[in-house]
Amino acid sequence: MATMQDVATLAKVSLSTVSYALSGTRPVSAATRERIEAAMTELGFQPNAAARSLASRRSNVLALVYPAVERGLGGTVAEFVDSAAQVAREHGYHLVLWPFRTSQAEEILDLVRQGMAAGVLVMDVALDDDRVRMLQESGAPYTMIGRTRELEGRPWVDIDFERTADDAVQYLADLGHRHIAFLNHSEQSAAEGYAPTFRADDGYAVAMTRRGLTPVAVHCGETPNAGRAAAAELLDAEPRLSAVITMNEYATFGVVAELQRRGLSVPDDVSILSIVSSPGVGEMSNPPLTTMHAPGAELGRQGVLRLLSVIADGTPDLPQVLVPCSLEEGGTVSRARSPRPALD
Repeated sequence: MATMQDVATLAKVSLSTVSYALSGTRPVSAATRERIEAAMTELGFQPNAAARSLASRRSNVLALVYPAVERGLGGTVAEFVDSAAQVAREHGYHLVLWPFRTSQAEEILDLVRQGMAAGVLVMDVALDDDRVRMLQESGAPYTMIGRTRELEGRPWVDIDFERTADDAVQYLADLGHRHIAFLNHSEQSAAEGYAPTFRADDGYAVAMTRRGLTPVAVHCGETPNAGRAAAAELLDAEPRLSAVITMNEYATFGVVAELQRRGLSVPDDVSILSIVSSPGVGEMSNPPLTTMHAPGAELGRQGVLRLLSVIADGTPDLPQVLVPCSLEEGGTVSRARSPRPALD
């Protein structure tokens, strides 16, 4: 089946120009329109109703597609939503949540066709994401909060997971830690292709290996009980374990509980560093977690600005953005008991 990109390639125009010709949102010269129409005829391309609806419907709603609403909005996501909603209001829009999974791309597109939103912010992006693919092919304005495997022509902002993992390993290595495990999101998140799970896992493995350390990573369910079980597994497998990096807010509380149950002191016996989290979440732990603060507020702001640029111009006129997490000291990291010289 031919796509808008195929039409753009054959007509020798940009994807956004094809979108303008279909939606009527910006003028297109007669000669360019003729080339686009000739390409559509040759390819047998049928314009999607979503693109046509943009010409006749106006909405002051921006839709945030967030499939994990049933888990509630954690501290990191709440910061993003608050910031995105504020920036949207400043530009005359309202932000609404659409709780659709990656498997519900058709339902998202149906709402866009009905003119229910001027544009879509897609969160919890998978490496291969049908929601993004269908929005791209339809010509509907969208921006990813995250990154698919394919990035060409796709607007996005994201956390720099690779740098964050490297910074986390370096921080612990500088304190003499050599046996550092990584507790990641669930096996289900990996099976669904959830991009942060893979990017952080790869970043941790590279960071450990280039410092001559052995990576030990486990996937864990998104509950405190799953965190308890994962901590027990790690401690039984590696008695020398001195630090755990976690990227799983709910499971981290279970890790702390399991260590305390075993009579191990946090941080004197085992340090815990929670990445892609927030100090607000960290304060729920005893002692308060040391965190790598996820840039939720900045991503919310940048995501909305890029989406508004797409709505106005067809393509964002702002560069794509990678933002690393920043260290927030708490009470769960200390120097290793028998520190060795810090690694470069």
